[in-house]
Amino acid sequence: MHFAFFCPPLIGHVRPLAVLARELERRGHRATFVHHESVAPVFEGSGARFAAVGEGTIGSHGGVRGTVREMARQTDLLCRHAPALLSRLGIDAVVGDQLEPAGGLVAERLGLPFATIACALPVDREPGVPPPYVGWRFDPTPRGLAWNAGGWRVTDLLMRPLGAVISGYCEAWGLPPRDRLEACFSPRLELAQAVRSIDFPREALPPHFHYLGPFREPEPGRIDLPPEGRLVYCSLGTTSRAGGARLFRAVAGACADLGVSLVLAHCGRLSPSEIEALPGAPLVHDFVPQAEVLRRADAVVTNCGFNTVLDSLAAGLPMVAVPLAFEQPAIAARIEHAGVGRIVRPRPPLRRRLRSALETVLDSRDYRRRAEAVREDIREAGGVTRAADLIESALG
Repeated sequence: MHFAFFCPPLIGHVRPLAVLARELERRGHRATFVHHESVAPVFEGSGARFAAVGEGTIGSHGGVRGTVREMARQTDLLCRHAPALLSRLGIDAVVGDQLEPAGGLVAERLGLPFATIACALPVDREPGVPPPYVGWRFDPTPRGLAWNAGGWRVTDLLMRPLGAVISGYCEAWGLPPRDRLEACFSPRLELAQAVRSIDFPREALPPHFHYLGPFREPEPGRIDLPPEGRLVYCSLGTTSRAGGARLFRAVAGACADLGVSLVLAHCGRLSPSEIEALPGAPLVHDFVPQAEVLRRADAVVTNCGFNTVLDSLAAGLPMVAVPLAFEQPAIAARIEHAGVGRIVRPRPPLRRRLRSALETVLDSRDYRRRAEAVREDIREAGGVTRAADLIESALG
C-alpha cells in the first residue's frame, strides 16, 4: 500500500510519525508526507519521503490566535492541493495527525480509509477532561465539570478560523457538516503516543482508540557520562535565547547546590559565553543521544515537550516539569496527576524552587515507583510495532 501522511510541520510531530512511516516501509509499503514546499526541510530531515503542494511560503505567528490562523491557512492549502496530488501518487490510505484535519477531510473526499494519530495529548473531547491546552487539574466534581465546559466553549471560540475552513470544505465536497477538529478523526482507527496511565481518566473514548506509547527506534550516537553518582538530565526544547539562558542557569545552579551531575541539552539556544557562565560543571551539548543519557539518569528537568516526557517515562524516571507555553501546562498537569513529577512555574526564586523540587523527586521513592509503573505500561502498549499492525489490519 501507499500511505499519505498529514501532520503539522513541527519536529515533535514529524519525528514519531516518521518512525511509523519507516516501520510501514520495512513491511513493504510506501509512505509519503504531504505538506507545503516551504517546510520540506522539516520533513526531509526526518529521512521520510516528501511530496510538496502549493507555492510561496508559510510562516508562524505569535500567540494562540495567530497559531490558530496559521493552522487554518495550512489546512486550507492542503485541502485545495492535496486531493489532486494523492490521486497522482496512487495513494491507498491516509495517516493523519489529530492536529491537522486536512488528512481526514481529504481522505473522505477521495473515499480512502484513514487512521488518526495523537502525537501530542489526545484532543478527544469529553466532559470530564479539560481541554488539552490548559494546565487545569483533573476535577470530576460539578465545579470541575463546569470549568471544563467553559474551557471547551472558549476553545471553540478560539478555533473558529479553523472551524470555518473545515465547514467550508465539508460543504464544497458534499461531506457531512462539521466545524470541529475532533469531528475529522477516523471512524476506523485512532492511535495515541500516550498511555492510559499518563492521561487523565477517560470514559468516552471510542472502541477503535488505542494507547500505544511512544513511537521510537534505536537512536545512534555516544556520549561520555559520569560513571557514578546521581545524574540529572535537562532539556527545555527550543525556548527563547533570553528565557532559555535564565532557566538553564537556574537548573545548573540547583544541581550544583545538590551536588548532582547535570547533562544539559540546549538545542543551540546558548552562546559560548552563556555556557561558560553556568554554575557548577554541567556537561553541555546542543543535542545528545537522549535514550543513552536517560538510561544513566536519575531524574529529568523538562519543559514538558511530550516526546521528552514519554522518553523519560519509558526509562522509568521522575521529572521536574517547567511548563513554558502552548500545551506544556496541560502535560505538566498530567505529570502531577500521575504522581511522576513535580511542577515548578518559571518565576523567581527559580533556583531555590528547582532545588527543592529536584531534591524531592530524587529522594522520594514514591515518584520513582510511579514512573516505573508507567514504564511498564509503555512496555506493554506495543509502540510503533503495534501501531503498524493496527494500521495494516484496519486500513488494508
